[in-house]
Amino acid sequence: MILISILPSPSRKLILFFAGTIFLSCISCFGHSAFFVVKSTPYDNQMTRIRPILETVVPTSRSADLSLRLVNHWIENLRAIPYSFSQQWRTPSEVETATTADCKGKAVTLYEKMRRSGISNVRLVIGRRSPSSRSTHAWVEWAASDAHYILDPTINWFAFRSDDLPKDNYIPFYAYTGSDKFCATPAVLVARN
Repeated sequence: MILISILPSPSRKLILFFAGTIFLSCISCFGHSAFFVVKSTPYDNQMTRIRPILETVVPTSRSADLSLRLVNHWIENLRAIPYSFSQQWRTPSEVETATTADCKGKAVTLYEKMRRSGISNVRLVIGRRSPSSRSTHAWVEWAASDAHYILDPTINWFAFRSDDLPKDNYIPFYAYTGSDKFCATPAVLVARN
């Protein structure tokens, strides 16, 4: 007796192909994410102290064009502050008067400076700096008129265009701008759905 399978090995190959495609697409798109508005994040309780800073109203009388040179100056000044981890999110006034600060405090301070300068297309981001990072990191992302920038005053001395960074650096998990909260999802997965 000869048994004939209706779906021989092509079904296994198809499953492996789809699994491999999904895996490879996730790896290649860490740096490019889409953000979805969410009602809450795991960081909400910790961020109570800085909520007023996140919700800073953008002045309408000022120009929305901010000099990259001025932003780089702010990054340099914050980068010069020695690093020291803090359990709490520090406010910009605390960062500017302290002798040390961590990524959270430096990012919030830069975020506030940009918002007070009239920039509304900026967000505070929490994620991982690289796939091998053991802890989360905070930075600022700015969608300027000419490019999208990663602003990391803890590690970098100036702004980087996101297209110029390796794709697996700066992997966002959550973002905040104004009173909105976002969850990051790889853009390739969004495009496929």
